[in-house]
Amino acid sequence: MTATSAAVEVDAEARSILERAVAASFPPLHAVHHLLSVGVCMRCIFRMFGAFSQACSCASLTVSVLHSFLEEHDDSVKSESCSCLSTDEACCSVCFGILLPTCHQDGGVASFDDTARIDIITSMVSQAVQREGYQINEFSLEISLPAVVAANERSIRLYMKQKYGKENWFKDEIFSQQTMSVKEALRLLIVPSLEKQLDVKHGNNSFRIRLTYTHDDASLKLNSLLPNDHSRKRKTESREGNDTRRNSTYDDKQILSETDSFIHKTLEGIKDQEFCSLFQLPPEKVFKPCHLFISCLRSPIYIGGRYLKLSRNVSQSCWIIDDERMGEASVEEIIGENVRAICRGDGYKFHAAGREDIDVRMLGSGRPFLIEVLNVRSIPSVVEVQQIVENINSSEKKYVRVRNLKLVDNEIWAMMREGEAEKQKQYAALIWTSSPLTDDDLQKISAVKDMEIIQNTPIRVLHRRSPLERKRIIHWMEIEKVEGSSNYCLLHLCTQAGTYIKEFVHGDLGRTNPSIGAMLGCRAEILQLDVTDVKMDLLQ
Repeated sequence: MTATSAAVEVDAEARSILERAVAASFPPLHAVHHLLSVGVCMRCIFRMFGAFSQACSCASLTVSVLHSFLEEHDDSVKSESCSCLSTDEACCSVCFGILLPTCHQDGGVASFDDTARIDIITSMVSQAVQREGYQINEFSLEISLPAVVAANERSIRLYMKQKYGKENWFKDEIFSQQTMSVKEALRLLIVPSLEKQLDVKHGNNSFRIRLTYTHDDASLKLNSLLPNDHSRKRKTESREGNDTRRNSTYDDKQILSETDSFIHKTLEGIKDQEFCSLFQLPPEKVFKPCHLFISCLRSPIYIGGRYLKLSRNVSQSCWIIDDERMGEASVEEIIGENVRAICRGDGYKFHAAGREDIDVRMLGSGRPFLIEVLNVRSIPSVVEVQQIVENINSSEKKYVRVRNLKLVDNEIWAMMREGEAEKQKQYAALIWTSSPLTDDDLQKISAVKDMEIIQNTPIRVLHRRSPLERKRIIHWMEIEKVEGSSNYCLLHLCTQAGTYIKEFVHGDLGRTNPSIGAMLGCRAEILQLDVTDVKMDLLQ
């Protein structure tokens, strides 16, 4: 096929689309031309009148082609010095150039030829994904637009109603029945090109690409036009709280984002008559395009397993008081940092089925835990998960060990929370008693089966927990003397989750009843404590 015949074929495709649009859904051509002349872009015209899906993929369907078509079919359209063919830098007064991408990015203003605009935008997205090092097999697309887009579209609709409302062809529902939103139209334009650029499919995926369009000047101006009670309320809300970050770029963007959300809600509550009195119809032409911010985010992933804590100077979570670390390290940091490094995440959150004090070891089969890893660049393979295990377990400082580590779904979080309240826990405690233990004492303790105790919130945690009375069950106990001493013994016991073991031994000045000390009729102190089993089927 020659270049000439190819051009003819392309032109024929564009004209065929226009002819179908005119026959199916377009208003009279003089109204279409008038929309062009007041600054509405070709793509907004097509989407407002239900013809966008057939026109969006035709790169040859330009403003000049549309104008030529209008000129041929409508005598009122003049070919010379028509305002809709102006070569000025005006953007669409409805979509602000979003559907014919000319947008401000962090590097400046980007303006492209019609045929390449969408591909260049998607190329920017692809570069952002690659720059962050994401490994993906699918993506979902999120789009955020400034409220002024909705406001200007409403202005155009009301303007059309004012100008053509008495003509036979015009009906109020002409827009509501046919209009495709700017978001929908942009998605239809971008997704095919983005799939090609990224070489993966679009779907409902945990990896999200977000295109955030902002127009600070237009948004602030729109906010100033709102009824006084609305704008005054918005200004008051924006000034509340700490003002120390008001000059930061982040803070300005955050306030503008909140303002757009507020404007959307406010506009919905304004009736058409009031709207017409507040805003210019049609909206003024736009000469500054939107600013585009591209961001990528993956939903948290969860890696679960069981941990053993072998040190009596390692806390479960990072514990800092007055800028001073308590203990040598924490389970949270040892596991979390190793997981984050392999997954290349922004951060992590540590969740465990219960907790032990810093001076208590966690032995046996270990305690179930989850690491929630935020915005990971890659989802770890089975081999990489095993590498995490080896990195932790081969550490020179043998503080923590992990087992049964695996990638899990987020439902396991709810299962862990549900099972936490129902689980049983086993302990081994080294105890000193002020009186020597007799065989009868040992038999009395070992005979306990499902004994109910009452525990008031321990004195040692009253500063951070509510003063409550709790009933707990001691399921069984076994006690044996330490060889060579009648005042030291080793107590093995199984209890209901949430039992304060230290207080059960010494009584906490009578706040736990009964206690080991009360049962033996002497003073009892716990010297060392280990958790030997957490009875949950989870992550075995």
